[in-house]
Amino acid sequence: MIAILSPAKKLDESPYEHFGFELSQARMLNEAEVLMGVLKKKNPKEIAQLMDLSPNLAEMNFERNQEWTKEHDEKNSKPAILTFNGEAYQGLKAAEFSPSDLQYAQDHLRILSGLYGVLRPLDLIQPYRLEMGRALKTKGKKNLYDFWGDEILNTLSDDLEEIGSRVLVNLASNEYAKAAKLKNLDARVITCEFKEHKNGTYKPIMVFAKKARGLMSRFIIQNKIEIPEHLKAFDLEDYVFNPRMSSEDNFVFTRN
Repeated sequence: MIAILSPAKKLDESPYEHFGFELSQARMLNEAEVLMGVLKKKNPKEIAQLMDLSPNLAEMNFERNQEWTKEHDEKNSKPAILTFNGEAYQGLKAAEFSPSDLQYAQDHLRILSGLYGVLRPLDLIQPYRLEMGRALKTKGKKNLYDFWGDEILNTLSDDLEEIGSRVLVNLASNEYAKAAKLKNLDARVITCEFKEHKNGTYKPIMVFAKKARGLMSRFIIQNKIEIPEHLKAFDLEDYVFNPRMSSEDNFVFTRN
């Protein structure tokens, strides 16, 4: 089983403190270099327009782009799982993982990225901002979905084959799941949804749903989940499996 997760806009750029684990290189650095080559040519105003950013955020990301280099090492990069710091990663709490948790995550968790394509948790990355849904034009490609084509799909398929599984757990947002072309994946795809009780009904509330995706990722990793039905035992932070709202490949978890 492999779970996929979206990246985060919020990053932890504090110095990397080596925790004695072998880190890895992102497998699509050549493609990342092409994309960053386009971004490096954009001034702060153009970045603001592309990503709908304030002047201050645009300037910060302009500087990030200029500093980005294809050479990733422990001096200029950090593991992806410790760099992303949004709600999902606050639920994941990777800094608390044991060595066996980290190894399991490396094999069974994938982070989809507008810049890096498919990341393993221990792949080194440098600070960046590039949401998958942005219409960044490259030579002959109108946007990032067009740029990545089937590469993300094929990589996920290869990773599933490597661990001998045909089950993928979709914990990514629609923006990133779209890039994976999951309908074309030769595997069972289980999508997890998380809903809150409000005004007499259950509704998804984005900030909570994002954190819950990270919580589910942690549940999978720390319990070494291999059997899809075992996902239904997820109970972190008072979530419970809701059989009435679920279907065969759409697992819904609710809390009051």
